[in-house]
Amino acid sequence: MREARVGIVVIGAGPAGLTAAYQALKHGAEVEVLEADDVVGGISRTVERDGWRFDIGGHRFFTKVPQVEMLWHELLPGEDFLTRPRMSRILYRGRLFDYPLRAMNALRNLGAAEAVRCVGSYVSARLRPPHDQTHFEGWVAARFGWRLYSIFFKTYTEKVWGIPATMLQADWAAQRIKNLSLARAVLNAVFSRSNRFRTTSLIERFQYPKYGPGMMWERCAERVRQRGGRLSTSTRVTTVHRDPEQHRAVAVAVDGPHGQSIVPATDVVSTMPISELVLAMHPPAPDHVRACAEDLRHRDFLTVALVVPEQFSFPDNWIYVHDPDVRVGRIQNFGSWSPYLVKDGRTCLGLEYFVFEGDELWRRPDDDLIALATAEVQRLRLIEPGVVQAGYVVRVPKAYPVYDGRYERNLAVIRDWLARAAVNVHPVGRNGMHRYNNQDHSMLTAMLAVENILRGTTHDVWSVNVEDDYQESHTGARNRPAGTGRAAPMLPPSSRDRRLATARAPMRSALQ
Repeated sequence: MREARVGIVVIGAGPAGLTAAYQALKHGAEVEVLEADDVVGGISRTVERDGWRFDIGGHRFFTKVPQVEMLWHELLPGEDFLTRPRMSRILYRGRLFDYPLRAMNALRNLGAAEAVRCVGSYVSARLRPPHDQTHFEGWVAARFGWRLYSIFFKTYTEKVWGIPATMLQADWAAQRIKNLSLARAVLNAVFSRSNRFRTTSLIERFQYPKYGPGMMWERCAERVRQRGGRLSTSTRVTTVHRDPEQHRAVAVAVDGPHGQSIVPATDVVSTMPISELVLAMHPPAPDHVRACAEDLRHRDFLTVALVVPEQFSFPDNWIYVHDPDVRVGRIQNFGSWSPYLVKDGRTCLGLEYFVFEGDELWRRPDDDLIALATAEVQRLRLIEPGVVQAGYVVRVPKAYPVYDGRYERNLAVIRDWLARAAVNVHPVGRNGMHRYNNQDHSMLTAMLAVENILRGTTHDVWSVNVEDDYQESHTGARNRPAGTGRAAPMLPPSSRDRRLATARAPMRSALQ
């Protein structure tokens, strides 16, 4: 084993991991980055296939965190950034609705008869509101009526989270749809030039690396190596060795292209899923802590990219698909993000499907998924039959941390144990903290963790993105109780989860 001055091992080369490595190297630390994938960037990578580039999920470069903004421009010069207009619309029954919603646009697209029905449904809901407003469906229907709820809220929400809207909590709806009412929108439509159903003042333009978000992280990886950092891809961390007497991690075991090896560590910055981090510990964490780790869930994601002639392009960054007759949730037009992602005379449409890893859609062969996506985009009348020239599939496991009724307790148990048993292990980033962070907030957690390691500061990394109401707005922050941070619903446990929790309950009681 080699001796290290400050041997910081960084697990994962996504935005948080690479930010941590780069910042630590600027302070003179010795750093080794270990990435299980064969590319850097994590969910913010740019996937390249046959010269086509795909942005996984879509990444607008906008932040209210000055140090993150400075780092972006430290890594990429101004000429590598494009300034892009923000445009998204909702597709429903063959018509495109502005997003954020505009009252007159929405009523005009719905047609006179349906608009009257929607208004009547709204009046009825106001006079006789749903009895149960503790869930998403009842809360939204009470404020917009059943017809507008079914058109603009129900289908897309259920596609994203994979459960009925009656199983999502009302307080998430209140957080996501604050300051939004049909009556106010109609009044604005009649008396104001700005007639949006606004939840916040959304940004109109954003920055974007011309070759996609992966360009940022590929450049950061280059800088890490130039500054003397070691970065290995296709290298999976299998074990985090700790010294129980010192309450510290001392090394990590890895399995990489050259076989298995041990990397010593004075500190570990971890962006791997916190559940996997706990399960990788040796000596093992106590059974009740491991049970909490195993109980954390994720929502997964896949993109089917279809190459089509440029005539089938559209100006939106993406379109939200509210039609219940198709399974696709959103459709990106990569050419609208950047002309450098596509090729002359053609564009590429990215159909996004929200799934659970291992389910029927996830397991389908690529050719079947390409056929499904082609059929659906034709059914939506965005392309004509026979125009798809090529198709590609990208699967992204653990894209969205799931907040269920037990996740806060599970995280509290894990955090408490790590703080006592591995004081030099620092979880950061979206999966590292099981928190639905944007890219910039993930980076900020890494910056603060590095300052704690190298400067002895005591930043509370877990407070990042808890108090800010972060909706890309210019309206400032709104205090709310500490919780999930960026808005995501609390999901109920599945029947399997309930069975596992019941089976574990006697064991946990005995151990506590």
